[in-house]
Amino acid sequence: MDFDLTREQEMVRKEVRKFAENIVAPVAGELDEQEAFSVDLTMKMGKIGLFGMIVPEAYGGQGMDYLSYIIAVEEIARVDGSQAATIAAGNSLGIGPIYYYGTEAQKRKYLPKLCTGEGLWGFGLTEPSAGSDAGGSITRAVPDGDHWVLNGSKIFITNAACELSMGVTVQAITGTRQNGKPEYTCFLVEHGTPGFKSIPMKGKMMWRGSNTAQLYFDEVRIPGENILGKVGDGFHQMLETLDGGRLSIGAMGLGGAQGAYEAALNYAGNRIQFGQPICKFQAVAFKLSDCALEIECARNLLYKACWLRDRKRPFGKIAAMAKLFCSEVMGRVANHAVQIHGGYGLFRDYNVERFYRDQKLLDIGEGTSEIQRLVISRHIGC
Repeated sequence: MDFDLTREQEMVRKEVRKFAENIVAPVAGELDEQEAFSVDLTMKMGKIGLFGMIVPEAYGGQGMDYLSYIIAVEEIARVDGSQAATIAAGNSLGIGPIYYYGTEAQKRKYLPKLCTGEGLWGFGLTEPSAGSDAGGSITRAVPDGDHWVLNGSKIFITNAACELSMGVTVQAITGTRQNGKPEYTCFLVEHGTPGFKSIPMKGKMMWRGSNTAQLYFDEVRIPGENILGKVGDGFHQMLETLDGGRLSIGAMGLGGAQGAYEAALNYAGNRIQFGQPICKFQAVAFKLSDCALEIECARNLLYKACWLRDRKRPFGKIAAMAKLFCSEVMGRVANHAVQIHGGYGLFRDYNVERFYRDQKLLDIGEGTSEIQRLVISRHIGC
């Protein structure tokens, strides 16, 4: 086994870390406080190649391996979960379905702008009454000549209602299978289509600098060429997309844990109580030791999942494990970081307060921790 990163992967880490510390960090707190999505920052992330990282250069992407992309998300998340969410959703959920399942014409039409950060694309799966039960969707599309007519709504959709939003991939019921279960198809719905409305959702506890939307479809006419893949392939496409998306959520957990740990370690080395730095007290030293241990384990698990994916080997079980473990590790590390900061950790002047809030979404988004355990249990034969 070779645990060394390649020269290219090390370069990705170095350059993205420098960008995160110099460009993202100075504005992260302000964007969080104002609950503001930054077009400028998103386009800057696009200019350094953080969108379309795994897409071939022929479509405007960077042509990198999956681990390089995950390292990039990790390094952004080490500084700010909101911008990491924009990158993760932009790549795994926005670009991914079009690249993997789209026609050549669809790829040529949408990917170039999505890969430069000039445009963003949403992933319309979750509905007000269908979260963990993705098969409980009620959004429907019916054929009408060479078009389909879409009615329904989606909720909690990242990157779908900002100035850069170009459209959204929408799963809808298009019929009934022979076994009596719904048939699902995915459609590419462009912003500006009559009857399609996207509304930003405010008042979030976490990822306050990212864009979250509620979507409404009222007699939306979609041309047949905007079907993603084939009629009836939607549910399969969504599940495969979530497998890859779990790796990016894992990267957000890993990066966030690393950022919270480093903040706590630095604070503990400088905070003097009873005549010495508090890191010298066993109660604090053991917390920091546990953080370092769990982060190391999380990184190895997540990178193994990426290694499997890059080699086109089955990775679904390990992806679920990595998403679950990295998410929960960040929760424990952020909790320790706030505790080590004491009263200061409860105020926005210290980044650990934001890490603590941002973590909670990781236990919920792209499959809750309970759903991950269900996925893992099925993989092991339960």
